[in-house]
Amino acid sequence: MGTVERACWDLVTATRWEDKRPPRAESWWDAPQPLRLEGPGRPPGLEELERAPRTPRPGALQRPEARAALFVRFLHHELQAAELFAWGVLAFPDTPRAFREGLVRLASEELGHLELYRTHARRLGADTERMPIRDWFWTRVHACTEPAHFVAFLGLGLEGANLDHSARFAEAFRACGDEEGAAILERVGRDEVRHVAFSRTWFERFTGQPLAFEQWAEALPAPLTPALFRGTPLQRAARAAAGRSEEHTS
Repeated sequence: MGTVERACWDLVTATRWEDKRPPRAESWWDAPQPLRLEGPGRPPGLEELERAPRTPRPGALQRPEARAALFVRFLHHELQAAELFAWGVLAFPDTPRAFREGLVRLASEELGHLELYRTHARRLGADTERMPIRDWFWTRVHACTEPAHFVAFLGLGLEGANLDHSARFAEAFRACGDEEGAAILERVGRDEVRHVAFSRTWFERFTGQPLAFEQWAEALPAPLTPALFRGTPLQRAARAAAGRSEEHTS
């Protein structure tokens, strides 16, 4: 009790919304054995979906309920990302403390994004107490047997893709007159630049080599490929700011 690892455990396994909290604690246990939690706890109302709902077409976003549905999906993504950063602390206890401290910081920031999304979803009329969820991120993370695989999947992959998606949807929401929703997405996109940069740094430290596209592709858990982790249009400036060159985004 009272350790960072326990706070990460609690974040992942909590079955109440109020217990999905940033994993803050002053002391570390530094457990010698990895702990790979099988799955997250889920509050009532977050029943598992077999398939994610389809993304609304751009014209449908004129309707507040369509935008609310998208923000609920974004909320799910942030929840899973926060849980998985905490999962990484427990799964890779022999990594440098600075890496695990960074994962804790990123988990806290993802929960901050979650609250931004949840507040706006409610503003648009969503019932955020009953939100069936597709835990897709969780279905892949167990194939990450090494820390380099973990940052390749979650940081360089999923967070990297959000550089594209957040910009695209911000533009779509602004076109619908939802300036507040667009501003939230742009703020999240700026944070993701730092998240991707963190993952690039640690991918290079774990592999002992500069980031290369082929090396990243090989580190992704099968059957995932780099093509899955890019949006349209590709945000080359944001990716470059995160330390990903044109070669890495080709």
